[in-house]
Amino acid sequence: MRFFETTLGDLLRENAQIQPDHDFLVYADRDLHFTYAEFDRRVDELAKGFLAIGLKKGDHIGLWATNVPDWNTILFAVARAGMVLVTVNTAYKTHELEYLVQQSDLACLCIIDGWRDSDYVTMVNELIPELKTCPRGHLQSVKFPCLKSVIYIGQMKHRGMYSFAEILLLGQHSDDAALRAIEAQNETNEVVNMQYTSGTTGFPKGVMLSHRNILNNGFSIGESQRLTGQDIVCLPVPLFHCFGLVLGMMAVITHGATAAMLDWFDPLLVLATIQKAKCTAVYGVPTMFIAELNHPMFKMFDLSSLRTGIMAGSPCPIETMKQVIDKMNMTEITICYGLTESSPVMTQTRYDDPLEVKVETVGRALPGVEVTIRNPETGEECPVGVHGEFCCRGYNVMKGYYKMEEATRKCIDKAGWLHSGDLGVKDQNGNFRVTSRIKDMIIRGGENVYPKEIEDFLYTIPEIKDVQVVGIASEKYGEEVGAFIILHEGAQINEEDIRDYCRSRISRFKIPKYVFFVNSFPLTASGKIQKYLLREIGTKKVQELGIAT
Repeated sequence: MRFFETTLGDLLRENAQIQPDHDFLVYADRDLHFTYAEFDRRVDELAKGFLAIGLKKGDHIGLWATNVPDWNTILFAVARAGMVLVTVNTAYKTHELEYLVQQSDLACLCIIDGWRDSDYVTMVNELIPELKTCPRGHLQSVKFPCLKSVIYIGQMKHRGMYSFAEILLLGQHSDDAALRAIEAQNETNEVVNMQYTSGTTGFPKGVMLSHRNILNNGFSIGESQRLTGQDIVCLPVPLFHCFGLVLGMMAVITHGATAAMLDWFDPLLVLATIQKAKCTAVYGVPTMFIAELNHPMFKMFDLSSLRTGIMAGSPCPIETMKQVIDKMNMTEITICYGLTESSPVMTQTRYDDPLEVKVETVGRALPGVEVTIRNPETGEECPVGVHGEFCCRGYNVMKGYYKMEEATRKCIDKAGWLHSGDLGVKDQNGNFRVTSRIKDMIIRGGENVYPKEIEDFLYTIPEIKDVQVVGIASEKYGEEVGAFIILHEGAQINEEDIRDYCRSRISRFKIPKYVFFVNSFPLTASGKIQKYLLREIGTKKVQELGIAT
């Protein structure tokens, strides 16, 4: 395995020198292209602009934006200037933003107008009323003492905020010397990115990731897909999340490839981008691929350029994988497993793995990463075929949680093993299967029920389009199995039909006692299904109906 002992800024410059005219970023929906050389120059200008407004090496820079064209410019400029990019979930509201800005000690926050029903400018002004009275770059906020600047990504003027164009202009008229001096000091083991855990449970924690963490993880991820400089990777997944930033951008830049970007996920735009840019790979969580496959215009698009890609973020339905391979030409698609704390990928299927490996496992450990299944109670390694907790050790383990030493110690033991909180099993060929999160595992009357096993079984019912299984609180058994089901359009099936189908095919304790037909699942902004909310919804429905538990 090639190992990168470099920084994001240096690797970008190396690519710009080797292949200056090769496309790095493409937005096919607006014919916007940045070659490696053009992008490298823009990164230099922005990095110098950051220094010109008083930001310095080590500062934390927040980025609250969808995948806009200059998202990556900010990422690489922050890295080149020796700063730390703190990515902000696009779905955050005021309370969540307040927590992140305070906990992460942001010196600067970069924002767009907003997304969906969230007006970022209004929320920022509500949180920081001093913006309207303090000179730009000299913010004095009672609530956020570290925060000195807010940058608006766009041409519009907002009181107290720099515009993005102004920062670039300042950089264009700044000397190179200060930036080059910082670049010479930057080290591969320094933190370059802080990503906050999605917060599906508990307070979000700032995961500190180094250049070394994410570049090497991205390289291995790209190798598993057989990426080269000729590949064009369609990225509709959010950059604020490891899926977009590491699996996407780090895999692209370590292979000198091209990223075909979308501002946000839209199944029609994904299909159009693949056709127009002749993408060879596309990424997504299962719900994204389901939306693409079921789009009424799906058959109108030429997807013959596709070869590989990644499906990750939540368990992959077997039938969806088969359709992606058959209907989207993605014969070399891969599956990844990991978590933000592991940079994020521990295991991945390889491009040439047989179908059964791709649909039944999450592959084997990446080079340079040790992965074991351990008994959650004793910490001992489990034999092949025995369920336990996923743990990993290697270059990919995070530097820690920002200002949360105790939480870091609970996650990474004294021997350096990162404990995932996920349950899985290893087979005789070294491939791993994820069965559930420890807290998602259903324990019914002392019997362990693994939700993914039930989900995969229910997908064999032709009428079912998507399904999620969770535990519903029960006075008698502790928990009962609950299934939330989305049907194919026009499909007719009822709760008893589901249970009848199950009775002769799976153990009685695995049959869903509760079946809820829904139109959608609650999702995080990165596309992950929030099972804890499904549990709450299911419990409430059971109580309202007065069903005995």
